[in-house]
Amino acid sequence: MKLYYAPGTCALAPHIALEWTGASYEAERVELGSEDYLKINPLGMVPALKDGDHRIMTQADAILKYIEVSFPDADLGVAKDPLSQFELDETLAFLTGDFHPAFWPFFAAPRFTVSTEDSAINDVREASFARIDRVMTHLEALLKDGTHLVGGKRTIADPYAFAMTRWTAHTPKPWQDYPAVKRFMEAMLDDKGVQNAMKAQGLS
Repeated sequence: MKLYYAPGTCALAPHIALEWTGASYEAERVELGSEDYLKINPLGMVPALKDGDHRIMTQADAILKYIEVSFPDADLGVAKDPLSQFELDETLAFLTGDFHPAFWPFFAAPRFTVSTEDSAINDVREASFARIDRVMTHLEALLKDGTHLVGGKRTIADPYAFAMTRWTAHTPKPWQDYPAVKRFMEAMLDDKGVQNAMKAQGLS
């Protein structure tokens, strides 16, 4: 497998998951939207995964599920009963559909206004804080008294949440302000696989 990533993005999630599998893989840093990368992934975004002769794979949650089922011995999923599977899929959908988009106005404020005035762009960015707090509060509830999001065990949902929760360091209310999230993040930061992936991407 070959993972295409850019530092600071949610591509950190499958990078961690691959570390957890113990399998051999490659990781290549790319420039988002560059001409060379568009030849590999026409969407120009990360993560992307290449596995053998299969077409390029995209979308973080789908790639994470692919890693999970490809390496069953790593035990990065949940029990096979319908409710357990739903809980994992629901959590991944929350991270993709609610958590990630909450940060878009913060990181890409000019996309959300027709004005070019600094004040208007700053207003968009500040408006994002309430949405970010909303999803962080939900994440706090998901973690409850544990250090894993789903099923009381390590799953592919954990690195996905970890990768994006790191972004709150740039907001007025960072992850350290949410007690359960803080416990989760500190446990992840102590994990050897997480450390290996972050080191490979030049993150701290």
